[in-house]
Amino acid sequence: MGHLREGLLTVARRFESTRRGVTATLDDDERALLAGLLAEVAELLDDGSTPSADPLEALVGIGGPTTPPADPAVARLLPQGAKDDPDAAREFRRLTEKGLRARKREALERARATLARPGAFVLDPDEAHAWLVSLTDVRLVLAERLGLRADDDAELVLAEAASRDPEDPRVWMASVYDFLTWLQESLVSALTSRRGRAAR
Repeated sequence: MGHLREGLLTVARRFESTRRGVTATLDDDERALLAGLLAEVAELLDDGSTPSADPLEALVGIGGPTTPPADPAVARLLPQGAKDDPDAAREFRRLTEKGLRARKREALERARATLARPGAFVLDPDEAHAWLVSLTDVRLVLAERLGLRADDDAELVLAEAASRDPEDPRVWMASVYDFLTWLQESLVSALTSRRGRAAR
């Protein structure tokens, strides 16, 4: 894993499977970085719309927009359905986008709330799922900003970043993306380990 700027995440922790559950120990800099990223993506997903007056629309989250978001990073979080059928894609977005935005923001807020716990914090299954979803969404936003479309792209960007000025913002974003990838892999490994033990 590539180390980040001096003073941040120089000794990154990871998620681990323990007797108590999936745990993580993060220092103050790591918590601050993650909390900021989670909050920023939650803000990107806030479309500023007011709750619907229609009880059915409010309950199931329908009545949303029919066109993709203007920000390509947000559009990547809210992908187009039925790509070969524009009418079906518009209807799919109208019926699902509000609910999807709300669920993603809820996961981001749930994950961020765990960062306020002192010491090593333990995640319950819902919180672990929220972290998985949230790390994916933050990585998708960074990937869009970096122009990443495939795993090979990430390797190229990280190699390019190694030869740039450390103060270049693109180097910072690439390092954060690398860290989040490593952190998410550790969470998947911890959850897989727990499921394996439970199945025995």
